[in-house]
Amino acid sequence: MTDISNRAVRGRAALLTVALALLTAVAVFIAMQSNAGALVTPVDLGTAGAFGVLAGSTVTNTGATIVSGDLGLSPGSSVTGFPPGTVINGSMQITNALAADAQNDLTTAYNAAAAQTPTAPPVSFIGAGQTLTPGVYDATSTLEVGGALTLDGQGDPNAVFIFQVGSGLTTDVGTTILLINDANACNVFWQVGSSAVLETGTTFQGTVMALTSITVDRRNTIAGRMLARNGAVTLDDDSIVAPTSCASSSPSPSPSITPTVTPTITPTVTPTITPTITPTITPTITPTITPTITPTITPTITPTPFPTPTLSSAPTPTPTLTLIPTPTPSPTRTSLSSSPSPSPTSVKHHRHKHPKPAPVPTPVPTTLPVTG
Repeated sequence: MTDISNRAVRGRAALLTVALALLTAVAVFIAMQSNAGALVTPVDLGTAGAFGVLAGSTVTNTGATIVSGDLGLSPGSSVTGFPPGTVINGSMQITNALAADAQNDLTTAYNAAAAQTPTAPPVSFIGAGQTLTPGVYDATSTLEVGGALTLDGQGDPNAVFIFQVGSGLTTDVGTTILLINDANACNVFWQVGSSAVLETGTTFQGTVMALTSITVDRRNTIAGRMLARNGAVTLDDDSIVAPTSCASSSPSPSPSITPTVTPTITPTVTPTITPTITPTITPTITPTITPTITPTITPTITPTPFPTPTLSSAPTPTPTLTLIPTPTPSPTRTSLSSSPSPSPTSVKHHRHKHPKPAPVPTPVPTTLPVTG
């Protein structure tokens, strides 16, 4: 019985020790979270703050990427894919003094972010609906951001978020980072000890300062900057808008992008369509229909009634029928009634004495008028 009692006491003591350790850890975490905003200091980017994209070796782009802010390269000299990529609200600074100065200021800012003391326990994954308050978050090795991550400024427009990543930073496909309660992209910093890869469809907030390279996959939207100290920046049909300052970075993207796109599209479409359609249709229809119908109907109908005089040629058979029967009976009847015709004397005497036999020459006058 005594042994059993001793075991029970030891068990309760062990449980109490574990509980106290857990409570202590939770208390420390809560204290660090509550003081996070006060312990973090802003990171000064210097001249690098004017750049939306800055690389050390090369800048490579595919597709219609838009960079709002300067695009710089130093000490490298190879920039490809601009165009079709475009730089607005800034210019391209390639292997010149401005790009070199920006790289120097980037190194200073990178070291300043890495030197700040973490205000929260180490992390390796953030997101999946998580909400973080201002502070310094440390990932001793790699950091993965997935799903939805919310950064809550707690009503302070100067609230600072710093993410210290020992080696590589990655975002999952379709990751979205949201800012609420006055949190601003100009005060969100990602200090990456190696390289960063932002997967397709990421909506990202803040400035990435990578020691080596940065790869931004297809169609990502970034409110911030992609700054690589030694390596390349690779883009693919993305939108990168560098905030100008914490006071104006939120409203800046809208007015700067809109006027650039609108005037380019409008004047090209309007004058091309209007003059092409109007003159082509009007002159083609009017002259084709009017002259074709009028001359075709009028001359065809008018001459048709006049050729009817050809019917008058019918008299041609009429004299033929009249002449054949008429002369034939007349001489026949004459020869039958006067058998002593061989005597010319009696014929002459008969005419003087009897004028009625005149019908004998009747066929001759009847034929002459018809022939004429």
